[in-house]
Amino acid sequence: MDELDVEIVRLLQTDARQSNRELARRLGIAPSTCLERVRTLTRRGVIRGYHADISLPALNRGVQAFVSVKLRVPSRPIIDAFKDFASRLPEVLSVFVISGDDDFLLHVAVQDLEHLHAVLVDRLSTRREVAGFRTSVIFQQVRNTVLDRLDAPPPAP
Repeated sequence: MDELDVEIVRLLQTDARQSNRELARRLGIAPSTCLERVRTLTRRGVIRGYHADISLPALNRGVQAFVSVKLRVPSRPIIDAFKDFASRLPEVLSVFVISGDDDFLLHVAVQDLEHLHAVLVDRLSTRREVAGFRTSVIFQQVRNTVLDRLDAPPPAP
């Protein structure tokens, strides 16, 4: 990505609803150039889509938690099956396959602590492949919504 691509990505992260004409104006380039650059970034997979950032409490999901899950036997078929299962749970926002003592980190959002307990007891603890889990309730979250490209680290001396 060159400097223009980086700036296009930054501006779209700030406001993905701006028109191509407005984006081109802010960049100081022709609208046709801007449109072609955005299309190329999309084809290359740099821009993966556009979405609305919705308030979780507005969706009756006022309690968030991270759930670390350890599997009994972390083989590829079991990992893939659990990943598929967890990603289909309506309470789960994200599924991470991780290294370390645990095998998965689930980001969940539910109505209240009672519903969080129900997900843990009724959905996770009943799975034969689950050896155990630990839960951390999220009190506050700060997100970086505009990400910059990181420079490559300098070569080792």
